[in-house]
Amino acid sequence: MAEANETRYRVGGMDCAACASKIDAAVRRVAGVVDVSVSVVAGSMIVRHDGSSDLKAIEKKVTGLGYSVSSFAGSAAPRGDHGSYDHHDHAGHEHEGHVHNHRHAEKEIEGLHGHDHGPMTGPWWQSRKGRLTILSGAALLAAYAVGHLAPAVGAHAFIVAMLVGLVPIARRAIMAAFAGAPFSIEMLMTIAAVGAVIINAGEEAATVVFLFLVGELLEGVAAGKARESIRSLTALVPKNALLEDNGQTREVPAESLAVGAIIMVRPGDRISADGVIVSGESAIDEAPVTGESTPVRKGVDAAVFAGTVNGDAVLRVRVTAAAADNTIARVVKLVEEAQESKAPTERFIDRFSRYYTPGVVVVAALVAVVPPLFLAGVWAEWIYKGLAILLIGCPCALVISTPAAIAASLSAGARRGLLMKGGAVLEGLGKVTMVALDKTGTLTEGKPQVTDIVSFSLNEAQLLSRAAVLEQGSSHPLALAILNRAKADGVPVPPAFELEALPGKGVTGKVGGETLDLLSPSAARERGALDGEKDACISALNDEGKSVSVLLVNGAAAGLIAMRDEPREDAEAGLSALKAAGIEAMMLTGDNKRAAAAVAGMLGIDWRGEMMPQDKQKAVGELKRRGFIVAKVGDGINDAPALAAADIGIAMGGGTDVALETADAAVLHGRVGDVARMIALSQRTMRNIFQNITIALGLKAVFLVTTIIGMTGLWPAILADTGATVLVTFNALRLLRIRG
Repeated sequence: MAEANETRYRVGGMDCAACASKIDAAVRRVAGVVDVSVSVVAGSMIVRHDGSSDLKAIEKKVTGLGYSVSSFAGSAAPRGDHGSYDHHDHAGHEHEGHVHNHRHAEKEIEGLHGHDHGPMTGPWWQSRKGRLTILSGAALLAAYAVGHLAPAVGAHAFIVAMLVGLVPIARRAIMAAFAGAPFSIEMLMTIAAVGAVIINAGEEAATVVFLFLVGELLEGVAAGKARESIRSLTALVPKNALLEDNGQTREVPAESLAVGAIIMVRPGDRISADGVIVSGESAIDEAPVTGESTPVRKGVDAAVFAGTVNGDAVLRVRVTAAAADNTIARVVKLVEEAQESKAPTERFIDRFSRYYTPGVVVVAALVAVVPPLFLAGVWAEWIYKGLAILLIGCPCALVISTPAAIAASLSAGARRGLLMKGGAVLEGLGKVTMVALDKTGTLTEGKPQVTDIVSFSLNEAQLLSRAAVLEQGSSHPLALAILNRAKADGVPVPPAFELEALPGKGVTGKVGGETLDLLSPSAARERGALDGEKDACISALNDEGKSVSVLLVNGAAAGLIAMRDEPREDAEAGLSALKAAGIEAMMLTGDNKRAAAAVAGMLGIDWRGEMMPQDKQKAVGELKRRGFIVAKVGDGINDAPALAAADIGIAMGGGTDVALETADAAVLHGRVGDVARMIALSQRTMRNIFQNITIALGLKAVFLVTTIIGMTGLWPAILADTGATVLVTFNALRLLRIRG
């Protein structure tokens, strides 16, 4: 399908899987609809159609179910649009009826949201759901008062009180049935309430309807918190930016910034776009985006993220991504799409609930009919029990048990820079038994550093100064290592003359009357500048995985500078965390075996070196054949074949296109320890899901038994349903309080 045949909608009033299922089933029945994707967490719906669909009919289907709907501006948006988490003002979109485009629909169903779970953007009592609950409660109190003052009409008063809450519920039940979802909670609730009235239990029927609405209200408040957790990320990006234009600075909307524009960021301001620093140096607080606890010092050519906070100096930043593509927008889009991707457990629960709910209806009918027909039971008593079982059996808590936990976990992970593409990935991470890691840029910093300065005739500062003189202007990684060390040590670097590159050998030049050469060991040997002792020293450094440059002054060897790509500061601790969790680790690298052995020895990890991308892929396959569940960690480019071959591919660092799009998961700020944290989050989530399923089924089992033996009735039955749903939701929200 072409992008023009994809229409995106904002849907208000849903926060559970049952809501999404009803909408999905209804819209799929519209002629011309090819596919439907409903995101509960994003509050959005994407409809793919062949161009012949009646879009008004689609909207009518949704509003008929009791949800508000409005199309995004430019609804034939490409998938790259980051959905409902755009930078528009969310007020007026998310509450009080979506006044634009669809006020007529809202008038039609005002107050009729028996299962309306819209996020609470204001006080709960100002929402339609809150007002309906208050109205139902007031009607119930009035019925009790009437029953006390005029007992003759008390029964009728309770029926009226029940209808206040039940009419909108029944209407939605009928609409859901016509849309292909006959076994909805609304339908079960309607049957139970009407049945209770028929057997003269009107007081309990009114109480049950009120308790149902209270439970749904609490569920809406709880679920709104998970949604707000991610939506709040977009609030980190300032609405305005200071744009440099023809030598002047003017304030413009951040959304209008084009790639390549130069913006000024004052101390204390949030950075309004992803970009690269072109002038200035400052400490950047990245905690809002990556969870990094301490500010990071950044200067010219360093990348910065939208939403991070500039610390202590003015920065000029060149914009590298439009508002719709900045890091926060991409993270939010990733989480939104991830929450649409169901985990295996969630898919199983969905399939189970399709048979479970009709099964409950059959059991309830048998309980109501069999004892009176065959066991001389009292009809009213057993019909009452059957109606209670209908309420007990509602699958809401069970259906929401998994997606609520996954949504909270994905949101919590994203706020710490742990990005996972869907419930299947989140669930799979918890089963990992082997982590295969790349070396360069994953276990190591990805850039060499000066590790040793060996002087033969000069002191260290003199040796480093002369080497730095020759490397001025070079962008070679080894040259940058020497220049960075000279800068860090405060060594003077005077200008050089007659600099000349010697291809494959090094560089030469003249400084202060001295002829200087910085050469590879083999080139120095050709000059006859090395003796046996100096060669032995070079060999020892090479055995430690270090690259060595030899400095010659007027043709004589003055000293050696050794460099190596050093392990990340957190690499050893990260690997220890994996080991403590019972997970094995292995390093797969394309680097030479001496360098690989040196780094692996420092980190205490098994390794394989000199591997081409296809070799890494084969190694991952071999590990899987040995029975390991393999997570491959790399930069997402040269590791792409291995990432694809692994059970879970994890890209490291930076929020790059590759990190966010090619792997199954990504660690935004590239710490090795975050791999262990991601796996721990997965395991914690699976424990939470098990707890939720136990709560949902356990409460139902208890109340099923107590109802049949006559200990509990209708209102405890509704508490078994809505109470379990609220408990499950709040238990899942504990995952938002991820530590570390």
